[in-house]
Amino acid sequence: MNYCPQCGAPVTRRIPEADDRPRFVCDTCKVIHYQNPIVVVGTIPESEGRILLCRRGIEPALNKWTLPAGYLEIGETLQQGAARETLEEAGYQIVDLKPYAITNIVRVNQVYIMFTCGLGDCVSAPGSESLEVKLFTPEEIPWQEIAFRSIHKTLKLYCTDMGRGNYPIHLFDIT
Repeated sequence: MNYCPQCGAPVTRRIPEADDRPRFVCDTCKVIHYQNPIVVVGTIPESEGRILLCRRGIEPALNKWTLPAGYLEIGETLQQGAARETLEEAGYQIVDLKPYAITNIVRVNQVYIMFTCGLGDCVSAPGSESLEVKLFTPEEIPWQEIAFRSIHKTLKLYCTDMGRGNYPIHLFDIT
């Protein structure tokens, strides 16, 4: 950040009084600009023992497989954002949403919150961010073509939990 979004004056990066870390501070209007992690929400849609994956139609990781997920929007709950992303990327409505995995990816300032869910109706074609969608059994998942480490680890945990029939909430870091 070079300029203050409030008044347009240049900002400096320094530790404000009574704070413990550097922030962008406007010396003209005195506003401290806090930057926080981005929340990514998504789903692990399952139907009859098969998991729905989307082949990415955009960078990063063009042509790689992933779970439907994306940035949480202002004014959405976590559940609403996960359902919207699944509808946008896969064309499916979802049912029975349950929290499953929270992933901290500190180096890129992101927190992933993934939900398990069942597939409802297919109401549209995949959106522009997906080239195709497909249901995979755990044995059929193209592990070498999974887009992101966070998704790879989430899928591995889910497949293990499927085999056990028990779905605890997982918390892990990607470093």
